[in-house]
Amino acid sequence: MRHRPPSLRRLPAVLTLVAVLLGVAVAPAANAADRGTGFGTWAPLSRTGWHGSMRVGDVHTYCIHPGLPVATGTTTDHGITTDVNGLTPQQLISINYLVSTYGQTGDAVQAASVGWAVKAIVDRDTTLHSWGYGGNELTEAIDYIMRRASPENSTAIQQRTVRYLAEAEGMPVPRVGGSLTLSMDEDDPTRGAVTLDVDPTASGTLRLENAVFADTGSSERAGIQGAATYPIISPVTASDDGRPYVARAAGTFTVRSAAIRYYSTPGQQESAGPAEPTTFTLTTQDASPRPVRFSPRIETAATIDSRGRFVDDVMVSAGDGVWPRHSDGTFVVVSATADVYRTNAFPAEATEIPSNLSPVAHLELRTDPKIGPAVYRTVSAALPGPGVYTAVWRIERTSQDPASVVNFPTRYFWMERFATPAQTEQLAFSPPPADPEPSPTATPTTVAAIIPPTPPAPPLVPAALALTGVSGTSLVVTSGVSAGTIAVGMYAWRRGRRRTQPLTG
Repeated sequence: MRHRPPSLRRLPAVLTLVAVLLGVAVAPAANAADRGTGFGTWAPLSRTGWHGSMRVGDVHTYCIHPGLPVATGTTTDHGITTDVNGLTPQQLISINYLVSTYGQTGDAVQAASVGWAVKAIVDRDTTLHSWGYGGNELTEAIDYIMRRASPENSTAIQQRTVRYLAEAEGMPVPRVGGSLTLSMDEDDPTRGAVTLDVDPTASGTLRLENAVFADTGSSERAGIQGAATYPIISPVTASDDGRPYVARAAGTFTVRSAAIRYYSTPGQQESAGPAEPTTFTLTTQDASPRPVRFSPRIETAATIDSRGRFVDDVMVSAGDGVWPRHSDGTFVVVSATADVYRTNAFPAEATEIPSNLSPVAHLELRTDPKIGPAVYRTVSAALPGPGVYTAVWRIERTSQDPASVVNFPTRYFWMERFATPAQTEQLAFSPPPADPEPSPTATPTTVAAIIPPTPPAPPLVPAALALTGVSGTSLVVTSGVSAGTIAVGMYAWRRGRRRTQPLTG
């Protein structure tokens, strides 16, 4: 079935109804006050009055306006307030203490005592003289009334009232808020402390982020009361891949409220119920990021190359497995140096460098900020001559770049052992070149200077030959034959001539 939309003439009435309903939803709750716990007459006006609590729902409330009629009518709950009838924070904290600590009770003596103490805190003079008492002593005023309302309990009520009043007036107004700070140890950024400064009456719970309490290993601590300092540990594992990191702390605390839950009854009494504790939170974080500290280590493998240089392949790594980075992700630079020493024989490995040795060469390295841990090759200048060489590497905090210093433990110093096998190499004597034939040994002679022997003259080679078509070798052979023929002819001629000469005696 279809329905027609409501007439526009009915719209104002609908809106009015909605407004009324909304008003009811946000209006303070109203309930009739009931007789609570105490003594006297439960009526707006009576000869003895009512001395004890009034119940509004499940809450025991107490008069804060001496002299007004008892609140037997409809009572409105206005909620928690710190501003009512000009009461000071000290009065409010005292009243709240009493109605919270002792007021929620079914004990008539206790409730009556709370009622008298609360009225005395609010307006002592009116409390003393509202029922005809003319003196200035609270206990006498209580007895003046209670002898009519409950004579057998008068003394007990007087005594409790005095005690309750002393306790309430001794309650200091708590400080809401405070401070929370984190500190960092200079020698070890993973350690520090969290310091809490709050009111002595404040209690609550502290929670840590990127840190734990040193004594418990937990990131949360409950049941904290007042100001305190707790050592903490902020482990490197809280870092993002070696980058600087921040520890944080937060706490939730409560203090007794200098406030009351305020109730009023038109033309009758105003009363106070307990106000919940005031809750506040504190947060903090490191004033500056915690740098990741590390202990770099070196492993080496040395050789001597063909040019007589000391070559060292140096593996630089983080001793604890985490190489720190800067906030931009680049690796912290490590600078290391090594001195090279020469001995005549292989030295014994030792923790100290022999005092009679001096460096003969020097090596340096700086790690690459884009690479970090890796193997770095270092090469010395040419070594001074044959011998056994060993290098000793060291890393010192004081030799690092300013940007890297914070990542090294205070007073950090690391050095290799002297003459470790991987760092010790021999440069041997070069033997003289071998001769093809043994040379005669010369007899030592004392001379002013040694003159080197004259080298043999190179064979005579013609500078150039005529282009005869005959090779140089053939020409030599032919010349030899011709010379022989000439010699034979000369011999025959001389012999023939001797035969033709006359013989003489």
